[in-house]
Amino acid sequence: MNLIFMIFRLTSIIVLLFLSANAQEKIENDTKKIKPKLVIGIVVDQMRYDYLTRFYDRFGEGGFKRMIRYGFSCKNHHVDYIPTTTAPGHASIFTGTTPQNHGIIGNTWYDKISKQKIYCVQDNTVSPIGTSSSAGKMSPIQLKVTTIADQNRLHTQMKGRTISIAIKDRGAILSGGHTANAAYWFRGKGQGSWISSAYYITKLPKWVVDFNESNIIDSYFRDWVTLYEIDSYIASGNDNTQFERGFKGKEKAIFPYDLLRLKEFNGQYDIIKHTPYGNSLTVDFAVAAIVGEKLGKDEHTDFLTISFSSTDYIGHNFGVNSKEVEDTYLRLDQDIERLLLALDKKVGKGNYTIFLTSDHGATQVPQYLKSVKIPAGYFKEASVHLDMKYYISSLYQRENIIENISNNEVFLNYELISNQNLDVVEIQKKIARYLLTLENIDKVYTRTQLENMSYAYGTGALLQKGFHQKRSGDVFYTLAPSIIAYSKTGSSHGSGYVYDSHVPLLFYGNGISQGVTNIKTTVSDIAPTISVLLGISNPNGVTGNIIDEVVD
Repeated sequence: MNLIFMIFRLTSIIVLLFLSANAQEKIENDTKKIKPKLVIGIVVDQMRYDYLTRFYDRFGEGGFKRMIRYGFSCKNHHVDYIPTTTAPGHASIFTGTTPQNHGIIGNTWYDKISKQKIYCVQDNTVSPIGTSSSAGKMSPIQLKVTTIADQNRLHTQMKGRTISIAIKDRGAILSGGHTANAAYWFRGKGQGSWISSAYYITKLPKWVVDFNESNIIDSYFRDWVTLYEIDSYIASGNDNTQFERGFKGKEKAIFPYDLLRLKEFNGQYDIIKHTPYGNSLTVDFAVAAIVGEKLGKDEHTDFLTISFSSTDYIGHNFGVNSKEVEDTYLRLDQDIERLLLALDKKVGKGNYTIFLTSDHGATQVPQYLKSVKIPAGYFKEASVHLDMKYYISSLYQRENIIENISNNEVFLNYELISNQNLDVVEIQKKIARYLLTLENIDKVYTRTQLENMSYAYGTGALLQKGFHQKRSGDVFYTLAPSIIAYSKTGSSHGSGYVYDSHVPLLFYGNGISQGVTNIKTTVSDIAPTISVLLGISNPNGVTGNIIDEVVD
């Protein structure tokens, strides 16, 4: 009996060991299977979520539709902080947190120490590379935490490479992070070339020099005509409207646009940035980078970040309901397809993973909304700021209590307030009450409120996630829906309303499930999701959550 029991027990142990070994082998195989050779993070600047649905029927099979059908789509994805602008957007996507932690509170902001305006990536300590212009004096020194690309570099003992590309310097620099091998952005004006800074490299690599010296960039001085017959563009408004700005040197903002002629009046090479050809140029350069940097060619995962900046320039110029925006996204769809095909060929199908999202959306042009009886309008920022300063100066019989007003934030002069023994909390309240009496201002919060209260939802929560204790101001105001401080042509953004916050999020490729979710996701969720896919540490300031359904 004991012999039978011993045989049974020994057999059980052998079976368990076998199963355990198989399980361990499966884990190891799965880990190897989902480890992409290249991760591509794509940001489409100013892409509203509804651009996917508005233009879907006109997209080809190989671009957005390929990513949606064979990848994973998050339909209810949002930017969950204020302000919804380019620099905070790119920083949040790649760090997995919000301005509250990463410190990029705007494209520019008022620095309370130096008493000067700071540009988010400006760095006068570095030399420009590829240009003599100060446009090359840029770096990520203002970014306070690591990005997902930084974490990949650390995990691979700096063997995994990071290359970051965008027309806009901030789009490239804040995506790549602190340890990128190189970030490249486009210098327009009279130069027309891709440049960098000495923060990354000592000189441009040969492949970049060759690209800049080729005819590729100049080839985009061509006519901008619609990709298809303009009468077939039924997902946008009329071509000839009063809601678009257009280009200098052309009386009306209507197709076609002769870029070769118009460049003289619109900053020479800068005009390319304001057309869909800026996106095409970005793909040209990205494909050259894949080859030139040998991305995805060894066992260490590389990162390539690509930000399509031209979509933002075009939206600001023509507005979200324009024929120009519709044509831009139909052309971008083709550029996405071209990028995917290049990745298939040069990195290999199944060897790469992509995520695609946006840094923010945009509002409809208020003038257009008013024309169809929807409440909208414009905020006269300069006069309101002047009146506010006058009111506080009169109330306290002292000048310069308000030191600066920018980005819908009021900065107080703490030195003066302290010397005069004034009550800073009372001053905040007085400003808040004054602002709430003004037309088109919706909500007002003070520093005291944001520091001492915890908001779970609503405008307070969005402002709190965008509030950096050391860098932000003392009183914060938000405008009513569809009210913007902008010109009466073109679209803008920056609010916490759904038109600015609801953006696409698509995952595609190695290790990604096929599916869709309507559950709300936020910008901070992207980096931790990619982290778990790669099996690496989260960025060091991460506050987002893993989107479990995405990872296969």
